[in-house]
Amino acid sequence: MKGTYVLLIELPKSAEIQVGSLGKIKFQAGFYAYVGSALRGLEPRIERHLRREKKLYWHIDHLLAHGRIRKIFYSEKKECDTARKLAARFASIKGFGSSDCDCESHLFYSEDYGRISEIVRKLCDKFEMLQNPQMH
Repeated sequence: MKGTYVLLIELPKSAEIQVGSLGKIKFQAGFYAYVGSALRGLEPRIERHLRREKKLYWHIDHLLAHGRIRKIFYSEKKECDTARKLAARFASIKGFGSSDCDCESHLFYSEDYGRISEIVRKLCDKFEMLQNPQMH
């Protein structure tokens, strides 16, 4: 199956993280929604994100090294459409995950897990992939 996914990530404490070519970024403790797509299959991409041991390749890999995935949603909607809708509601990290499109960001921040989770659920056609993903 191909499509768009949103990772809801918890960062338990604030951290300054080197994120590839974006440089060092200060991340606040809280909850992040990362919008991605997998045109060759959602399952392998999600499995990769869930693994702890992996080469740090994408921007999100650097954040996941410090946080944990709380929930994963998926949708047949376009990745950038979902990112633009989240950008209208949440603060973002400029350039994160959006180097191959004209979006300002594909990573969004909230202190409130309930709020960000509910909005993402509505944007993703209510298709929920995993309730309590475990890091591999």
